[in-house]
Amino acid sequence: MMSLLGRPDVDAGEVFVNFNQNITSLAVATSGSYSLYSLSSVDSTLDKIYNTKSDDLFLIERLFESSLVAIVSQRAPRKLKVCHFKKESEICNYSYSNTILAVKLNRERLVVCLEESLYIHNIQDMKVVHTIRDTPCNQLGLCALSSSSEHCYLAYPGSVTSGEVQIFDAINLHAKTMIPAHDTPLAAIAFSPSGTEIATASERGTVIRVFSSQDGSRLFELRRGLKRCVSIVSLSFSTCAEYLVSSSNTETVHIFRLDRSAAENSDHGKQSSDDWMGYSFFRFLSKTVTSYLPTQVTDVFSQGRAFASVTLPEAGVRRMCAITTIQKQLRLLIASQDGYLYVYSIPSVEGAECQLLKRHDLRLDDSYAMDVKGLNSNVSIGGAAGVPNAAAATAAAAGDGKANEKPGSSSSGGGNAGASYASAVKGDEPAGGSSSST
Repeated sequence: MMSLLGRPDVDAGEVFVNFNQNITSLAVATSGSYSLYSLSSVDSTLDKIYNTKSDDLFLIERLFESSLVAIVSQRAPRKLKVCHFKKESEICNYSYSNTILAVKLNRERLVVCLEESLYIHNIQDMKVVHTIRDTPCNQLGLCALSSSSEHCYLAYPGSVTSGEVQIFDAINLHAKTMIPAHDTPLAAIAFSPSGTEIATASERGTVIRVFSSQDGSRLFELRRGLKRCVSIVSLSFSTCAEYLVSSSNTETVHIFRLDRSAAENSDHGKQSSDDWMGYSFFRFLSKTVTSYLPTQVTDVFSQGRAFASVTLPEAGVRRMCAITTIQKQLRLLIASQDGYLYVYSIPSVEGAECQLLKRHDLRLDDSYAMDVKGLNSNVSIGGAAGVPNAAAATAAAAGDGKANEKPGSSSSGGGNAGASYASAVKGDEPAGGSSSST
């Protein structure tokens, strides 16, 4: 998932929002504090898992449902802290030569992205296992790490002048493939949950493409718009991998349906009569007329259109989007930098409207949630019992004996820090409970 703050084009002081890898929780940072919310009952309430006072943060990454979080503060933008938030303890920290622009986690690897290098850590012991140096200048920290352990791929821009995507095998530590995805530089990249597909968008923002991350073949081409170029902010596969959602600097969020059965039938020349006015027809037509029309024209025939869209109150607000199943219902979640979380249903019929179910105000205190009319629903957002206070966090950190360190050596706090770290990586214990492995 992408981060909202810590970028030269984003003003400090706005709300940071970020989903975890499987869209089960939301991280929110405001001035002087950060919180983690559960998304299990987001249709009605937004349950707070954790809250603490902290330095102003511009990066927070939680590892699935575990206790492990990686954070970077505005006060120390070159230092990565890895914490066990339920124990209020800092496990280790690493200092780098330049500002940390992105941090990505899965159950095997932790990746730190700098402007011209990438550090790959083994998440079990946080040792640096590989460094990719002299990457093309990447001022926005654009990179993606597959959440899959089986297909543990890292993607990053391969050029500053065109939209090349470099796919790197983060387990076997070698370059896998390079995909010439766009003519103009990349603006967004995202892996599917399995890691076998990667979606890309360029600075032009009119076309989104989906490729095989294993061999680089193009699978889908999706038309976001025809007339105006936009800046794509968020690009995300649904947790079921059947949809792709994108947001930009406009007020519109687009949802695309990835009809793999139609694509496969078209590729094998098995169009049925029912397909002739659908996706397969356009694929067939584009192939038929390729030798007669320019490439730009035939591409338009093969590009899928949005399955559904959402229009939000105003443009110019950066928003993170995700599609996941909550209580057996497919939901579109839109977390915005101005401090709101929108929850929408997704229609079963193409072209139908997404229905707004709930709007949560992330800036309110623990006693309120905001409904779709902007009125207090008087439903408690939660507030986990027994959450340690800031003083406890400070005391825990002070006892860890940490120092500024270079990548490759970590500091641990206390004699049981290794056990705490292992339980955080391995365990998905409930909030406030004791560490336990799954």
